[in-house]
Amino acid sequence: MPRNAAETRDKLLSAGAALFAAHGVDAARTRDIVHLAGQANDSAVTYHFGSRRGLLEAILRAGVDRMEATRSADLAGLADADLRAVVAAVVEPIAAELHTTQGRDFLRIVVQVAGHAGVRAGSLPRLIHHTALAAELDLLNERCRAFLPEPLARERIAATISFLTTALADRAARTDHLLDQPAFTANLVAMLTAALSAPVPE
Repeated sequence: MPRNAAETRDKLLSAGAALFAAHGVDAARTRDIVHLAGQANDSAVTYHFGSRRGLLEAILRAGVDRMEATRSADLAGLADADLRAVVAAVVEPIAAELHTTQGRDFLRIVVQVAGHAGVRAGSLPRLIHHTALAAELDLLNERCRAFLPEPLARERIAATISFLTTALADRAARTDHLLDQPAFTANLVAMLTAALSAPVPE
């Protein structure tokens, strides 16, 4: 890709992430994204990403890719890990996205699409197929299935993802934090582990 085309694509990614995060993936206007990216042609999104949906998927893919090296390195130590260690491996890389503006925008977008992840149906979105995150979620399901029936395990994991993405998006949008970043992340891991391992209801 020519340098100027790559630069334009990067500007559209940044502008799209900022406006999808601030206004919502449905409410943000494509024209405003193009303008914020410093482009004069309203068809720039279509040219570089095929469609508005293509831009959204590219933003989400970039976020997943940023975490992939860390997740891949963690996987080697998870073969015999307990539930808490697997939860930590899922949580810590995405919580680290809070450290950058790019990451915070990503988190505020993820919460908007997390409900379509398909965990309850036993499937994962195409975006994360064959990624280390998918492998970690498989391990999480395996650990939960050791003491929970399958429908309850899926329900708890889906609720865990919903809680996690909501908590991260809320922190990404606020500055009045009660906990510093390490304490916030550790607390998330503790809470989610406790929720997943709660006794089976009657």
